Amino acid sequence: MSENAPERPAEACDPDELRTLFLFEKLTPDQLGTLCRIGRMETMEPGPVFAEGDPATCFYVLLDGALVTSRRVGDDDVEVARTGQRGVYTGAFQAYLGDRVPQRYSNSMRVTETSRFFVMAADDFAGIVTEWFPMAVHLLEGLFFGNKSFQQVVSQRERLLALGSLSAGLTHELNNPAAAALRATSALRERVAGMRHKLKILAGGPYRQADLDTLVSVQERAAERVAKADTLSPMDASDREDAIADWLDDHDIAGGWDLAPAFVQAGLDEEWLDQVAAAVEGPVLESAVRWLNYTVETELLMNEIEDSTSRISGLVNAARQYSQLDRAPYQVVDVHELLDSTLQMLTGKIGTGIRVVKEFDHTLPRIPAYPGELNQVWTNLVDNAVSAMDGEGTLTVRTWQEPGRLLVEFRDTGPGVPPEIRQRIFEPFFTTKPVGQGTGLGLDISWRIVVNKHHGDLTVESEPGDTRFKVCLPLTAEDTVEAAPASGTEAGLGPAASRTDAPGTGQDSEEEAV
Repeated sequence: MSENAPERPAEACDPDELRTLFLFEKLTPDQLGTLCRIGRMETMEPGPVFAEGDPATCFYVLLDGALVTSRRVGDDDVEVARTGQRGVYTGAFQAYLGDRVPQRYSNSMRVTETSRFFVMAADDFAGIVTEWFPMAVHLLEGLFFGNKSFQQVVSQRERLLALGSLSAGLTHELNNPAAAALRATSALRERVAGMRHKLKILAGGPYRQADLDTLVSVQERAAERVAKADTLSPMDASDREDAIADWLDDHDIAGGWDLAPAFVQAGLDEEWLDQVAAAVEGPVLESAVRWLNYTVETELLMNEIEDSTSRISGLVNAARQYSQLDRAPYQVVDVHELLDSTLQMLTGKIGTGIRVVKEFDHTLPRIPAYPGELNQVWTNLVDNAVSAMDGEGTLTVRTWQEPGRLLVEFRDTGPGVPPEIRQRIFEPFFTTKPVGQGTGLGLDISWRIVVNKHHGDLTVESEPGDTRFKVCLPLTAEDTVEAAPASGTEAGLGPAASRTDAPGTGQDSEEEAV
């Protein structure tokens, strides 16, 4: 009886009719008789038969008519398959596994016209499969649980490989600012020692208090100019260095070529030096200029140290944000923070030949999610885009909102995904990378995280020069429990032998499409 239809008289079961179905054509007359005794023929009017998430209580085989299966994605029911093929089956066809896996429907089924089914209760179906085909059941159990364990091990390996790659990139990114800070600190020590020496000379010289006060005032103004200095092009900087060196020579200050670069970097020019010369009498000018040079170099070195340490701090914060080690596994998050931390962590891998464009809608609301796992999705999609572009191109990361859902799109300018493999790229272990360079699990894991864990959707559109992976996430938490793992539910529709139900249309695992 349909699980959502009023009770009606059962139809007579004909063993000869069952024999015409490919699923039962090899059974003996006694076995066909047993099927008729424990099962039933049932006619269903157009409408729902079972719903996703309900206990999987029945096994269905289509005799006549047409059916549609669908999955819930956000607020929408997305069609998985539509067929009128006689003999296709769905429902609790993994009931022989018993309570070792969740026995729930992971999709919904409805009939679109008056249809007839052969229906068995899940327990009865499990009993006859176990009794009639004990060796096959053991083989299927071993295949099911062995494949599940294998995927877990390889998935863990995939995560470790990604972690190793990120660690190597992070180490490289940290080394650069750390080395820069070390060099600047060493140079700063020399400049401070020079300043102490110059201060000693000034203190012991025949300088009036007014001259020293003027010198200190000029020093403070020079430090202020350093903080506001603009970055010049190499050509402009070279021209200014020539002009300042000439000014220093004209004022009988030796070593002008050595002093000029620091003054230019600090944003000082001849006009400013003219003001210094006007404020300081002739005999004091050279000491004042050299004192200012020490001041400028010290300020520049401190800026370099500040920039380097800020970079290190930013990388550490990005690593903490990326790993979510100090966060709850499930929380309300800002997707842009996750995207920024992932892109920063992958800076080394992205390289200088790829331009990253961020088109973020910062008005988007925070959403409930597993941030650590979403970062893994971003990593996989960015990694695939970078590999596709082979070091040159543009990666565009875009966010926007549609009714009830938030969308994140990763767009690359690579050669695209060929149409003949587009339906396979989300399959476990399918990869186009050379042996040893990919496990074929990145997109499969990403799909499971987005669809099964977050009740969202992951789709791909591709043509040469424009490939887009789109992640769709619900704005609010689901009231239902987390979707069961794709490899352990009863949502299949036989006899499909391959994953023709592509992601974005309710894809499930190969075990669910027998």
